Amino acid sequence: MSLDSILPVAPARVRALALPIGQIKRDRFSSFVQRLNEEHVVHLRDITADGRPNRNMFSPLAFPDGAMFYDLITYVPPPSHLALAPFELFREPLALIAIADGQELENAAFSKRQSANGYAPTMAERNIRTLYQELEDLRDAYPKVLTHQVLIFDYAPHTDNAIPIPEGIKIIPPVEHSKRTTIKTVMCDISSLLLAEMTTLAKSFEGMTAIDSPGQAPTRPGLNGSSWNSDDATPAARRNSQYAVPTITRSVSSSGTVDRGQARMSMPVPFKSLPFGSGNSTPSARPTTPVRSGLSHPPTTFDDIASANGSNLDVASPEHHASSRPGTAESTKAASQDKVSVQGFGPGGLNERWRNKGRGRVTIVVGSMYLQAGRWIDALKELIEGATVAKSVNDHLWHGKALELITICLLLLGWVGVEFQVPTVCLPPNDKTISSISKGPEAEGGDPNQPKYLRNLQTLLPELLERIIGLYSRISGEQLPPLSLSESIVRFCSLLTALHLGEGRLGKESLDSIVIGKLPVKELTTSPRLAVAPPRAQIATMLFKAFPSSAPELLTTVDRSIILSKIAVVLGLLGYHRKKALVVRELVSVLIGGLVEARTRGAAEVGIHPAAGLVALNAANGHGNGAGALELGEGDIEHGIDAFLGLLCKVYGVVSFDGAVRESSGDSSRIGDTDESVISRIQDQSSDRYFGFKNIKLNILRACINFSEALPDFNGVLKFSSDLLRTAGSGVAPGPRREDAAPIITRDEQVRLITNIAKTSSLSQRLGLGHLSAEYWDEFLVRGITLDPLSPTRTPIPHSKNVLPGVTTARTSQDVNPFIYNPFTRAPDKTAVERSLVAGEDATFRITLQNPYEIDVDVESIKLDTEGANFESSTASTVIGPYRTQILKLSGTPRAAGSLRITGAIVKVRGCRERRFPIFPHPWAPDTETKIKGIGLAALERNKKSSSPGAPLEPDSIGLNVISAQPVIVIKSTTLFQSSVMILEGERQVFSITLQNLSSTTPADLLLFSFQDSTQGPLQTALTSRDATPAELYEYELILARKQALRLCKIDDSKRYIAPGSTATFDFEILGKPGLTNGKIQVDYAYLGVPQAEITDEFHTRQVCLDLAITVNASVELARMDVLPIQGAVPKPIWGRLGAKDAEAEPSLSGEEYCLLLLDLRNAWPSDMQVCLKADSGITIKEHILPGNTNRVIFPVPRVYIDDPHASIPALNPSRQRQFVVSSSKITPEIERGNREAFWYREKILEKLSGSWRTLSGPSREGGIELRGIRLAPRMIEAIKIDEVGIEVSIGNTQTEGSSQEGNTIYVDEFAKIRVVITNRMDEPIYPTLRLMPSLCHRPLNVALDFTRKFAWNGTLQQSLPLVEAKSRTEVLVGVIVLCRGEFEISASVEETQLWIPPKNQPEGRRERSEMEIMMDAVLGAKERRVWHSRRPCFVSVRDRG
Repeated sequence: MSLDSILPVAPARVRALALPIGQIKRDRFSSFVQRLNEEHVVHLRDITADGRPNRNMFSPLAFPDGAMFYDLITYVPPPSHLALAPFELFREPLALIAIADGQELENAAFSKRQSANGYAPTMAERNIRTLYQELEDLRDAYPKVLTHQVLIFDYAPHTDNAIPIPEGIKIIPPVEHSKRTTIKTVMCDISSLLLAEMTTLAKSFEGMTAIDSPGQAPTRPGLNGSSWNSDDATPAARRNSQYAVPTITRSVSSSGTVDRGQARMSMPVPFKSLPFGSGNSTPSARPTTPVRSGLSHPPTTFDDIASANGSNLDVASPEHHASSRPGTAESTKAASQDKVSVQGFGPGGLNERWRNKGRGRVTIVVGSMYLQAGRWIDALKELIEGATVAKSVNDHLWHGKALELITICLLLLGWVGVEFQVPTVCLPPNDKTISSISKGPEAEGGDPNQPKYLRNLQTLLPELLERIIGLYSRISGEQLPPLSLSESIVRFCSLLTALHLGEGRLGKESLDSIVIGKLPVKELTTSPRLAVAPPRAQIATMLFKAFPSSAPELLTTVDRSIILSKIAVVLGLLGYHRKKALVVRELVSVLIGGLVEARTRGAAEVGIHPAAGLVALNAANGHGNGAGALELGEGDIEHGIDAFLGLLCKVYGVVSFDGAVRESSGDSSRIGDTDESVISRIQDQSSDRYFGFKNIKLNILRACINFSEALPDFNGVLKFSSDLLRTAGSGVAPGPRREDAAPIITRDEQVRLITNIAKTSSLSQRLGLGHLSAEYWDEFLVRGITLDPLSPTRTPIPHSKNVLPGVTTARTSQDVNPFIYNPFTRAPDKTAVERSLVAGEDATFRITLQNPYEIDVDVESIKLDTEGANFESSTASTVIGPYRTQILKLSGTPRAAGSLRITGAIVKVRGCRERRFPIFPHPWAPDTETKIKGIGLAALERNKKSSSPGAPLEPDSIGLNVISAQPVIVIKSTTLFQSSVMILEGERQVFSITLQNLSSTTPADLLLFSFQDSTQGPLQTALTSRDATPAELYEYELILARKQALRLCKIDDSKRYIAPGSTATFDFEILGKPGLTNGKIQVDYAYLGVPQAEITDEFHTRQVCLDLAITVNASVELARMDVLPIQGAVPKPIWGRLGAKDAEAEPSLSGEEYCLLLLDLRNAWPSDMQVCLKADSGITIKEHILPGNTNRVIFPVPRVYIDDPHASIPALNPSRQRQFVVSSSKITPEIERGNREAFWYREKILEKLSGSWRTLSGPSREGGIELRGIRLAPRMIEAIKIDEVGIEVSIGNTQTEGSSQEGNTIYVDEFAKIRVVITNRMDEPIYPTLRLMPSLCHRPLNVALDFTRKFAWNGTLQQSLPLVEAKSRTEVLVGVIVLCRGEFEISASVEETQLWIPPKNQPEGRRERSEMEIMMDAVLGAKERRVWHSRRPCFVSVRDRG
């Protein structure tokens, strides 16, 4: 209902019936009515007065400050309203405005019949004549209307060929050609005609001797408007005379047959008989329901019986009596006409009283006409006179009506600023003076700026309205019908509400709200307003007196609904939203019963079953807000049935989808389904759940469902059924703690609701209403989405661009130092791998869905919702069982590379709208510990605006990286049988693997090979041991670096390419070594598309692996070894007999240059073996070893000189820093020096020596002998090493040079010279001290040194020598003489006299020693002076010369 229907000045409004005529569409008709409504207030100063002298009773010139208020309606008032006239004359339409569309004039003929005025040359003229004929029909159909007018909107006639416009038709140009005063001028013209014709109506009332009260038996037939638009009314019975026959006019006499024929009846004809112009363009008017029983009340006093007899001057005909129905006004009238009066005549008699009552009522009716005509001063005079007469004869109803109309006059005068004085008849019975009223407000300290006359009226209003209600409610022979009484009370309360909203002051703001319905800007809350008079509680108490009775015989369903809606509006203005909700709840109950009954009657009229969906066809015509279900035009309602029921649900705190009415539309876009809106919706719903009482909410929703089904309104059924499930649910996301998430309604009701939703949605689909759907009731439907891991062969592994072999300094993978970090052998990052997809390849996702209800949820379709890169998701369907979480697998394919994010799922539940659901993986429940006392909707709004005290609600998303299309490579074949191989120690075998590219579009342009075997793990573990010595660490690293079990045979980089759908073969080599049991070849491949150097970001590879089962058997084992010095020269024939080749190159092997290496080699393979040993000097020895035998091989190896045998042991792994740590155990510097010497001399021996084997029987096999098992003892080192300082001692006579060969002979008592050659092989000079030690041969030590009397020398045997430079030699000569015969041996030793300290200024070419080297040398202890001895003494044979 619009606010205009409860305006306090509603009795001053002139009701005008706006009807469509000709061909016109509904929306255009509504727009034309809206244009007229903009000028519904017409001031009298703008109206032209009628020039006829007998039509100037309501001339606008008498009161130019007045105004007429129009109430444009598009429906015929119900009979219960028309029956209240002339007591409430404003309920009858006094004007009829037929609206035509000017754009349709030239399209098609409005009527098929020929024009009565002859042939029309154009279509527009023909249709205008048709409109005139339909205007005549409207005059015949509505004879009680005073003026009839046709308005043709949006029509601009041609200036060259003007069409004559008949009288009674006006043309209104389009909006763009109209002036500001166009519509106003039209309304003024209609008002001028209406004021002229109101004179005739007023004269007809003045000619009546009596007027019946509403609900009483009429003294004259047709007095109360029963034939307002009846079909049997003759054209001569029109109340308007401007187009009627001149000889037939309304009589001004007090009686006569003409007056009786023109009187109005109380009931209209059935609604379906009303002519509404042409068929398809005319909107349906408001359907009405006839009154079930009469609203009349029989006379209860003798005065009423006498009054009825006295007023019945004309006896009704027998036919009229025969047509009357029991229980109606006519039946009561017939019964009352049989009674006669027994009172006498004269002053104070019944006749005099009856005449005064009739005169007073006529005066009041004429005063109400003055009020409608805008002549409020004249109306005030008439009404004061009528109120005085009615009060004197105890005519309570009319007395109250007069006081009500006087109040309206005073308000209107105050609105236009005309000063007035409150009539005496309005004063309280015990206070009759005006002075007492004027003193009241001043005594109370009123507003000094307020005019005095308004202050007096303000003070008087509450008591005056209470008195009027008392007069209406007084028990007497005449009682006001409930409809009129209730609406009057509502208008009075609306008046007091406007005064209350104006802070209790009757001023401009309050008067604007009272007269033109201007709503206040500020809305009231539940806060008390004790200082404002009249108080809200008093207004609410008065308002509930208008609450209609539930008895169906007193009020029709329509009237009861109208009253309840008006009460609800006033309560809403007062801020009593909960009281308003109670009234609306009652209104819904009333409407349900009325709709079911109307539906049943409508179905019976057309001959179908009432359960059939009749009104569904109305929804198919385009109504989406419930208007179609009630047969209402779009202009008849402001917000529709959905908003009406939504307001009811909002007051009670029903948990709706979005807190507002969702307008149905065919757009299924995800408006309102973003993460922010869903979180806001969940928080608002959580606030709604803890507001109000759940059982009341459920009852309200059940009533809304019943109301929607009674219409039937498909959209309402779907909406409120889902809201009921939502309100009954818990609204939580249960977690592992098993929160109680079960709904509070029974399972049967849940099944009934979801079945109702499914059936309604299915029916709407069949009717073509695909846009109608419910909203799913659980926001936590999607609890998780995870990506299933891809198969290991298809998993893309991310790498940095720096790991590419072409970018780094490392070479291809088969040559990469194993100690350099290889990113392709490490375990990939699990998180990065799980978030990577390949464009064009399917991926599988697991979606976790929850259903906290005890019913099955039928998911018709579900697909993933993504952002970023183009992604194509498959669609699946499932049924979620009751009260559970369920996992559904869903596949999807990314179509382009880029960043991809899975943000939720788009789900279509059966009967519900397809919408997006975010991911809520974590449990969530609102925090209910904090309770804040609050009353009313304002408390709910505060709770919604305040931050949620519970856990934060965060939706989840899955970030994925989609890479470009990649090839898929598999191992097609291998030359190994079942990927297994048997090999001997030291043997190398080559096998091949064929790779196939399964992709038909993408090649593989990057192939990287990595290898793993069973020996790497123990070696890596040993490398991490803190107890390992540097020599052991070097050995471990050497095995890893130089003796790889698997490697790729070198190929050209151009062959590292596999075209789409093709194959490529690669050769690999395997080396047998102890501990090798299994191996794996890993191929990392990718499609880069650009050269490796141009990679700007990371790249992804895939892996394909081949696992190998390896069996390594023993071949030739090194059982034992030893190193012996050579004592003298070895002739070459001996080496030839030993099998040595190239022995001719050396005539003999001297002990100074060679030593003997003894190797015990064992053949562990059941086949003859031939062993071949080679040295750098070219010596080769071959040995045949039988199976299981051990042969000893003697092999000469060159002795070794090492510049720095105490140097630090190196580390092959450059990233390892432990090479500077000698050992974790405490050892002496001597032991450390020994260990280093053993390491370096062993390495030198292994560099010069190599060995191989091959089988002589069985399958041909060959390999290498592992010689790194050699370990050198100190004795062996002495045999191998060449000293840093060489000492050569020789003797000879003075004439010849001596030699150091054995058998040197000198003679007794002859001079000889001992020559000592000292050779410095080091890189630094030394300060030597030479000591010669002659001794006797073949004697014990104590005897051998006793040579002083046998051996004489010149000088001393010990002498210090000058500095010997690096890489240089010096000679020392000592003269000796032997005194006796015999054999002597002369040995020598060299000792450092002092340590050589290098100078500070070193040569530029020599690198300075680092601090770390200096620190490592400190491990060897302090540097001491060294001593070197001659390896062989000089043997001298002394003889006598003879």
